[in-house]
Amino acid sequence: MRWLLLLLATCGLVEAQAANYAARADVARFIDEMTERHGMDRAALADLFRQTRHLPAVIKAIMPPRDPGVRSWQAYRARFVEPKRIAAGHRFIQAYLRPLAEAEARFGVPKEIIVAIIGIETIYGRHTGRFGTFAALTTLAFDYPPRAPLFRRELEELLLLAREEKRSPLDYRGSYAGALGLPQFLPSSLRRYGLDFDGDGRIDLAASVDDAIGSVANFLAGHGWEREAPIAVMVSVAGDGLQGLIDEGIRPRRTPHQWSENGLQIARVGAGDTAISGQSRDLPDRPAALIDLATPNAATEYRVGYGNFFVITRYNRSSFYAAAVMDLAAELRNSQ
Repeated sequence: MRWLLLLLATCGLVEAQAANYAARADVARFIDEMTERHGMDRAALADLFRQTRHLPAVIKAIMPPRDPGVRSWQAYRARFVEPKRIAAGHRFIQAYLRPLAEAEARFGVPKEIIVAIIGIETIYGRHTGRFGTFAALTTLAFDYPPRAPLFRRELEELLLLAREEKRSPLDYRGSYAGALGLPQFLPSSLRRYGLDFDGDGRIDLAASVDDAIGSVANFLAGHGWEREAPIAVMVSVAGDGLQGLIDEGIRPRRTPHQWSENGLQIARVGAGDTAISGQSRDLPDRPAALIDLATPNAATEYRVGYGNFFVITRYNRSSFYAAAVMDLAAELRNSQ
């Protein structure tokens, strides 16, 4: 909260300070680092920052709400697992069945998971962002203290990406947080996991759906996706060890059998398997985490989250997000 008050107190100075980023001492230090670390042209970098203006809309978009309220899993799920997105997802699958099948065969990631991520991120490419990426990242790197180190790294990655692709850093457009293309990769993820999946000699996550599909699958595989392994299973739980298990976090550590040994009662809910790629009807006894999906004034939903669930949270570090990806993927699979 202290940083928020400081940010609000100084916001009247920000635009004046940022009127010419190239004149700022913190930007000059960043230019020095880029010159020394990567051999970039100092004058060219200064010119880029001289052309760049602070974007108040970016700060407004990233600021936490003043009255955040209580998070609701049911409300969150309803935003993404809904008829229009499901119908559009079916059309997307039919239109791009070949690259989806190739990505699934190569990386072991079910096509429905790939499509669900793209559907949640940009509604299959309809909303990829309208902000100049260099200006957005510059604004966040130098005028948003809470996450400045992260965005300075992404600004560095954008400059390296532009050099590799022989493009101006000013050419890129995306989200207010600097995410790019159909899958909304940050520049660092694009450089590490982006694939030329259509074979045209370049990686283009904005114009090439094939590249976006292959890159999403490559990202998940690179973070440890296991072929034909379970994702998560809906369960009911009870026992004194419930809160302690939740407090262990979402990284898989112990098996459900080990949970039971510690006094937790756990039972599978329903006949359906939300694990997408799991074949066993029993609860897989492999390292897992207990995922709690809370909704105000409603019973909390619990899932046993396995390694592949944790992998999805590397895309967006939220259990709500990973569960929504799972559920949208299940709808796409089961309603064909």
